[in-house]
Amino acid sequence: MSQPDPSPPPEFHRPLIIGRIGAGHAETLVASDAECAALALRMGLPAISSLRCDFTLHPTGKSGFVADGRLTARVIQTCVVTLEDFPTVIDDAFRVHFVPAERLAPTDDMGAVDDPDSDDEIPYHGTTIDLGEAAAEQLALVLDPYPRAPDAVHTQLDDDQDRPPHPFAGLGRLRSRE
Repeated sequence: MSQPDPSPPPEFHRPLIIGRIGAGHAETLVASDAECAALALRMGLPAISSLRCDFTLHPTGKSGFVADGRLTARVIQTCVVTLEDFPTVIDDAFRVHFVPAERLAPTDDMGAVDDPDSDDEIPYHGTTIDLGEAAAEQLALVLDPYPRAPDAVHTQLDDDQDRPPHPFAGLGRLRSRE
């Protein structure tokens, strides 16, 4: 008897039975408010107000599928300079390959795929692929890890008394006396 999977279901779960793909299949996903809130929590964002992903899938042979996608989202990010929240609009076109888990491309000892320029491969098990999780992963990939608000200005300390003295500052004064 197999053990139940202890991992929680993905926040944006949209399984697609691969038999529906046929020669080609289009699918549009729109996240609910609850799914957006759960994804924002997962990604450490203050909020995701909308998320939509359009997929066009085609078989690639040997039970794999290529998916061309367009992800659009409205998210709130926290500026790394000002620590204030600001809105960001995401519009990203991408391509991924869904491959049976047993056919996943070989990796090196560090877990990296041999060809860094190749399209991302997403493994699937059984007869379904999770388009929602693929969209969530794509969103995570396109988010700026160091977001800056458009008007953020990094200010330098201009007042010398706010800075600790440099340990060799006195040597420069001694040298100028010679």
